Amino acid sequence: MAMGAKLQLEPGSLMETLYDIYIGIVVGANHSFYIVSRWWYLNLFRPILLAFGIDWGVFEAKTAAAGTKETLKVVAVGYGRTGTYSLMLALDELGFPCLHTQHLYEHNEIISMWTNEVFTPAVKANHASMGKPDFQLIVDHGFTATADLPMALYFDQIAEQYPDCKFILTTRDNSEVWFRSWDTLTKSITQPTHLGAWFFTNVRQYSLYLRWLFSVVNKDDSYLTAKLPLPDQNREAAIASYEEHNKRVRELIPADRLLEYNVKQGWEPLCQFLNIAQCPDTPFPKTNSARSVQVQAISATIIPLVIVLFILFTAFAKFFQKATNQTVLQWTNCRSKQLLRKVLLGEKVVYVPSKKQKL
Repeated sequence: MAMGAKLQLEPGSLMETLYDIYIGIVVGANHSFYIVSRWWYLNLFRPILLAFGIDWGVFEAKTAAAGTKETLKVVAVGYGRTGTYSLMLALDELGFPCLHTQHLYEHNEIISMWTNEVFTPAVKANHASMGKPDFQLIVDHGFTATADLPMALYFDQIAEQYPDCKFILTTRDNSEVWFRSWDTLTKSITQPTHLGAWFFTNVRQYSLYLRWLFSVVNKDDSYLTAKLPLPDQNREAAIASYEEHNKRVRELIPADRLLEYNVKQGWEPLCQFLNIAQCPDTPFPKTNSARSVQVQAISATIIPLVIVLFILFTAFAKFFQKATNQTVLQWTNCRSKQLLRKVLLGEKVVYVPSKKQKL
């Protein structure tokens, strides 16, 4: 479970703000570390291991054993920013391993399937078509539940393919509340995704996903070919899409297979709907606030940048010291003293090399 997901804090309190910032930094750093370390292993370290006949299988998802007959049991069909991450944590705890979009990049086969079957064809055709994704691939990777987009958009296909699957429509208090949170999220993630797509394949795939998703939600194919970072959301179109989606879910999914749910309701409605005899006696998970998501985006961008700059500066400092027989700090101190003498005393600045350089 996400760190601190069950910590109950007073809404609007200073402790809640500090907690959101802390979690945002930790989660953002974790995402960055995973993406960078995965790239490093697959592109640099693994080829060396394979040359010696060694394959550790790191970063490769475990698939279900051959012959197993698992199916999708629960699909959360609410739009993003309706409590889908908290619901994912709850479903995990109730015994339904749940895949959330925020973790798609951790499963190369799954995100590649979405990219090849849906996102790339849509971008090439300049039309946000839905395609026919392979839902069973998700099940074969050990998940019996999903939450968030894009899976939420395929409730009709899923209902037909998995007749025993149940659906949870997560909603917010009203459409305006949803859009404010959605708008905050999209503005927070477009720039980091744009930057990361230059270097990492799985981030590049996620960038294609955002193009497709924004086109679907805003009913505007121009997002498919727009320059990065992607334009802001269209408030009227996005709200209309959100409301229309919820209406279609209510109309097409039979009442006995659908729970309309707000995460503020806690465990009881969820346990009743999923026939869980004994509800957890712990607080319902609460995580991924709008503030935390913003901090995650900043953390995911800045932390790897700082690491890269540190490595580059260290390499430069070593080269500089070898070339000048001085450290960067020594050279800087010498130059600053000469500049001060020029400013204060009017002396002519003459660079005097070190004794080692003269030798």
